[in-house]
Amino acid sequence: MAEPIDEHFTATVASLTAPRVADTDVLQGVSAQNCLDTFDAQLGSRHLDLAARWLRSKGKGFYTIGSAGHESNAAVAAALRPTDPALLHYRSGGFYLARARQVEGSDPLRDVLLGLVAATDEPISGGRHKVFGRHDLAVIPQTSTIASHLPRAVGVAFSIARARKLKVDCAWPADALAVCSFGDASANHSTAVGAINAAMHTAYQGMPMPLLFVCEDNGIGISVRTPQGWIARTYGDRADLKYFTADGTNLPEVLTVAAAAAEYVRTQRRPAFLHLRTVRLMGHAGSDYEPSYRKGDEITADYARDPVLCTSRLLVAAGVLTPQQVLDEYEAKRAEVLALATEVVDLAQLDSPHAVMTPLRDAIAEAVSVTTAAAKQPVTDADEAPISVAQAINRALRDALREHPETLVFGEDVGRKGGVYGVTRGLQATAGTPRVFDTLLDEQSILGLALGAGVSGLVPIPEIQYLAYLHNAADQIRGEGATLQFFSDRQYRNPMVVRIAGYGYQKGFGGHFHNDNSITAIRDLPGVVVASPARPDDAAAMMRACVLAARTAGVVCLFLEPIALYHTRDLYEDGDDLWLTGDGGGVVPIGRARTYGDGRDLTILTFANGVRMSLRVARRLADLDVAVRVVDLRWLAPLPVADILAEAHATGRVLVVDETREGGGVSEGVLTALIDHGYTGALARVASHDSFIPLGDAALQVLLSEETIEAAALKLVQHRPSAQR
Repeated sequence: MAEPIDEHFTATVASLTAPRVADTDVLQGVSAQNCLDTFDAQLGSRHLDLAARWLRSKGKGFYTIGSAGHESNAAVAAALRPTDPALLHYRSGGFYLARARQVEGSDPLRDVLLGLVAATDEPISGGRHKVFGRHDLAVIPQTSTIASHLPRAVGVAFSIARARKLKVDCAWPADALAVCSFGDASANHSTAVGAINAAMHTAYQGMPMPLLFVCEDNGIGISVRTPQGWIARTYGDRADLKYFTADGTNLPEVLTVAAAAAEYVRTQRRPAFLHLRTVRLMGHAGSDYEPSYRKGDEITADYARDPVLCTSRLLVAAGVLTPQQVLDEYEAKRAEVLALATEVVDLAQLDSPHAVMTPLRDAIAEAVSVTTAAAKQPVTDADEAPISVAQAINRALRDALREHPETLVFGEDVGRKGGVYGVTRGLQATAGTPRVFDTLLDEQSILGLALGAGVSGLVPIPEIQYLAYLHNAADQIRGEGATLQFFSDRQYRNPMVVRIAGYGYQKGFGGHFHNDNSITAIRDLPGVVVASPARPDDAAAMMRACVLAARTAGVVCLFLEPIALYHTRDLYEDGDDLWLTGDGGGVVPIGRARTYGDGRDLTILTFANGVRMSLRVARRLADLDVAVRVVDLRWLAPLPVADILAEAHATGRVLVVDETREGGGVSEGVLTALIDHGYTGALARVASHDSFIPLGDAALQVLLSEETIEAAALKLVQHRPSAQR
């Protein structure tokens, strides 16, 4: 079925008359060749959108959110360098094609079509998504639809200058700028507002922030109008954010203004906001029925603002092309795109779980492999002086900063203060403020900074001050960090180790925001490592493992630190100092558990605070002639399944001790792993109640207790054969 905008374009251009005298003033000082090059990208973007509709009509295409009406963003790419990292809005098709013109050997029309049909030949995601991205074009693939890529863009811009300051390798040239594009509706999302604020906050302090925000304002988000003038009103006069605006129907204006914006950002190393006024054509997406919320005459009135048509009028008025030449160019591009679409339509797609999950599987396999190999290496820097969990983490961070100059440690209060619990104390004095520094109090910005630093060649170790605060910004991990290797086929990676202080049992500072025991939001993230140490020696060794895995395999590692154990000294009795350990200086292999004892009556599978509680219970059970082995899982993702099974079969009775909640807690995954792998012995679990954690001693009413663990253990072993006593 013909698209009305397509028919309108051809009819309107056919009715044009070439001027007797060319009016070159309409080019506003921009070269005709520059206009022609950008026009070619506009034509390509338009016909890709038309081809997407055609493919969908044939049951062959899977994505029809197009760039129609936004083709003037091609002029933004023309103002930049192909080495300027770009994080693109899903309507930035013109930008992508114009960027590709700057790099030999690329075939951007084919790239996009391969994405539309989810072909495995697609060069960035390998058929996993339709994204604008190519490593050799410095276009970082984004699957965001709500501006969740903006915090990462801030991190990329920050890292360009920070890497140079640290004299470490960066993925981008020292004079590069970062660019990110997004829509006017997305500009209202808290993620966008926070990212723009973070860029301004950085610039206000005099630090480099070479970032160009491009708001492609078409005045509508799906079916909801953006109030007229809202974007200009909100961003037109902001300190520390230079504002530029251009009419997307006026190609010379966009070329000129975009060049000025890029020059400002590149030379001043400060952020700018380019307000590109566009129009949305052909609806929001293939499933969108625009007449259900817009009047027909309103829709057709927008045809006059079609940037492809407006550029055609311009070129005809300037005497650069005749109307017939415009139509010839238009139809030639249509034929080129349709020919390519016909070629790719039946290409192979991912056809098995194994094929789909290859980037995730390979990333974790590499992380396991390198940490396993490192664990076998002789240790030369062991220190047997007894230290606490907090001191052990501090020592491992100090080692990382000393050995890897690309490592950064940052977050709220981590600098001079050394963190709320003193875990980062002294690191800033040792490594310097460029590498250990405080951030603004915004978890989205903290994680976005880490995402941008990781993709730029640095190894960030951000801190989220409390587990509950992670939920304010979890999508930065779920939607951005965890997905990047998957949707770029590992061409882009996000190495980072996110330190998160969490769990319950903290005394003197209670309530659910400081004693959160829910990790459901991170348990199901494919390709992410989740570490949960309990003892000091494990805390140091597991941190080293995570840093190694991030640096080599590029994985996102989440490092859950039990607050209540930070400064714990004793295990069984006051003053015994049995929770303190030395630091062996080594590495713990990812995915391997640790077993305490060799009891034959009962296996307790646990982690974090549960380890200490279970060891105390095991000692009391020993007085009752019940021999227990306590298994510290240590890694919650990937779970140490082989060790779990071996220790479960050793006794035939398993008690899973889970300090997180009954619903959505860690024990669900442990029980499932046992059953899925054929375990048929006795099995039970205890967990905290499905409740938020109240203040004070009331918290103990809903958190898992030693008494609950002991009662469950006794119940599980009460029918032991006498031979096992």
